[in-house]
Amino acid sequence: MTIRSDRWIRQMARENDMIAPFAAQQVRHLDDGHAVISYGVSSYGYDARCANTFKVFTNIHSAIVDPKNFDPHSFVDKEGPYCIIPPNAFVLSHTVEYFRIPPNVLTLCLGKSTYARCGIIVNVTPLEPEWEGHVTLEFSNTTNLPAKIYAHEGVVQMVFLQADENCMQTYKDRGGKYHKQSGITLPKP
Repeated sequence: MTIRSDRWIRQMARENDMIAPFAAQQVRHLDDGHAVISYGVSSYGYDARCANTFKVFTNIHSAIVDPKNFDPHSFVDKEGPYCIIPPNAFVLSHTVEYFRIPPNVLTLCLGKSTYARCGIIVNVTPLEPEWEGHVTLEFSNTTNLPAKIYAHEGVVQMVFLQADENCMQTYKDRGGKYHKQSGITLPKP
């Protein structure tokens, strides 16, 4: 496998619409000069942004967390420019960007160090060959204090690993349950 560079990422975004919307350069300041946590193409990856919709986990209904029978009432929906994660809790959101992964590429979604240094951890997630959609993101606040995450700013880095040969069966071929997901997608059995 080969880790793909910024040049390859720009080419794939342009020719195959691999990432949309796409920021061809690293963005650290908005047009008005406002500083943001960076997003866009980096040396060997792409820093994706968090959308402004959130699902904050709550135990208000005393539900049992069951990945085979998940109760959607375990979340409180929030929309806005940021989200406060309660102490020792988690929040779901999704990427602003829609990804279309090529058939010979495995993509790893990793948390950015800016958030990790604050005790906010993003679940490491693989995007398999020929998967497409908005990436559902899970943020865990490992601290005993409330923590803040920002919408429309960088939260994760995508690292693209290109194989020497295509896999025998892609995510799309096997009808993966999260294929072409849009927005925040809850667990499916």
